[in-house]
Amino acid sequence: MRSLSRRALLAVTALTLATTLAPQPAVAAASTSPRVYEKTGPHKAVKAPGGPAHTLYYPADIASDSTAHPVLIWGNGTGATVDQYDLLFTHLASWGYVVAAANTGQSGSGKEMLAGARYLIAENSRSGSVFEGRIATGKIAAAGHSQGGGGAIAAGADPLVKTTLPIMPGPQGTVNKLHGPAFFVSGQADTIVPAFYVRGRFLACDQVPAVYGQLKGATHFLQGETRYRLLGAITAWLQYHLADDQNAKSVFYGNDFGLGQDKDGWSATERNKKAA
Repeated sequence: MRSLSRRALLAVTALTLATTLAPQPAVAAASTSPRVYEKTGPHKAVKAPGGPAHTLYYPADIASDSTAHPVLIWGNGTGATVDQYDLLFTHLASWGYVVAAANTGQSGSGKEMLAGARYLIAENSRSGSVFEGRIATGKIAAAGHSQGGGGAIAAGADPLVKTTLPIMPGPQGTVNKLHGPAFFVSGQADTIVPAFYVRGRFLACDQVPAVYGQLKGATHFLQGETRYRLLGAITAWLQYHLADDQNAKSVFYGNDFGLGQDKDGWSATERNKKAA
């Protein structure tokens, strides 16, 4: 009995050691909430004119570092001004982005937005410019609100644009001409550009990865806390697609889908086959 007990003990010990030393299955990383990106980034923001046609927002220390910064070109809603979106642009500049917002409330063609990208590309090469060597010319996103959202879709057909974020977009542009990932945002309580219309544009965009998010309780004018939910999600999208932030990936992609888990901020979410 003692000999048998010793053999049993040795077998149990060996099994325990084998289990301890054997490679363990990888544990999937937990999804990242889009709200992580609502916090202010490490940079102070500067606001300055970008010629007569654009207003620029960018990190205050841009000239003193050696980093090439991603770009967001922006289109305002109909009749709106750049100042109405100041919260978003300042936030993005704090995360290291250079924003070129078109100084017009008629940006549906996308041309005004693309002119902002070309302005910064030229400044990147101009000797003495604060942006000399500081613009990541291959990392440009187009975004806009309402008519500007339609303009972002129109601009997103241009090879300069790598990803597009139409926010409550109007009818401008053709979603099937987008050649990079797209994030469509609607408002649950939007009566100007209803959520079903935005979702329809999302559903028609099947040639690239596309994600749809409906902001819970949001009107067309992004009242109260809804604007913070929006800026967090926009920042997360840009961080993954333009800054290679792998933590931001699970906000939109993979099994965890952090955006979809934020039920208090987003009343409906969806991904097309290429995104899922």
